[in-house]
Amino acid sequence: MKAVEQRAVWRDGVERGDQLAVETPVAFEYNGISHAVMLATPADLDDFAVGFSLSEGIVARRGDIFGIEIEESTAGITLRIEIAAGDFMRLKERRRSLAGRTGCGLCGTESLEQVLRELAPLPAGQPFPPTALYAGMRALPAQQRLQQATGATHAACRVGRDGAISHVREDVGRHNALDKTLGALARDGVDASGDALIITSRASVEMVQKAVALRVGTLAAVSAPTATAVDLAGKFGLALYGFLRDDHCVGYTAPQASREALA
Repeated sequence: MKAVEQRAVWRDGVERGDQLAVETPVAFEYNGISHAVMLATPADLDDFAVGFSLSEGIVARRGDIFGIEIEESTAGITLRIEIAAGDFMRLKERRRSLAGRTGCGLCGTESLEQVLRELAPLPAGQPFPPTALYAGMRALPAQQRLQQATGATHAACRVGRDGAISHVREDVGRHNALDKTLGALARDGVDASGDALIITSRASVEMVQKAVALRVGTLAAVSAPTATAVDLAGKFGLALYGFLRDDHCVGYTAPQASREALA
């Protein structure tokens, strides 16, 4: 299934060709049991399967995912994911059904406890240099190929302390883009605990939880965070930045050394 489709559009009364981002239902099925349906861009689906499974706490480790099969149909795409028996037993105990709108990470959640998850706090580490965030943000647009073609997708990526970016992933849903990047990192065996994540969206509760679940210490968003996201980031020890653009950003839970660098 293609991530981009060509359509006829009219500009100033003239018919032209244009490219539109595709969003399609993507169903997550674990050990034969349906778990969630998300509207997503049909690209990098192996990454999506791994990232979602890890960031939502369905599996504890990449090695607990034994296989992924991708099945297309007229209704959408099914990701058939085989996971370890212990993880599957825990999943059945807290099963939920997510019939999601674009990028909706909580539709169908059954209890308040499932929304604000208890996660292990991140260990203290060296503050991430803001200059590396600026360099990463400058480099990201050139790699947002779906956004360039359609203007309709979010992106996420890893950025190292040298400002180099990697594992850029795009999706019509901001949560999905982050899951794809996290999944790509996990599949490649990359330890990103000392790195940062950049997202081209606001920083919500779910985005904070996903970063913490994968043990990444810094999250930087192009737009603002929510108040609850800031509170959770502080609780978990996540360095959270917003309004990352034009060699500037706002630190919300940044350590003292990073606050000084932003001054």
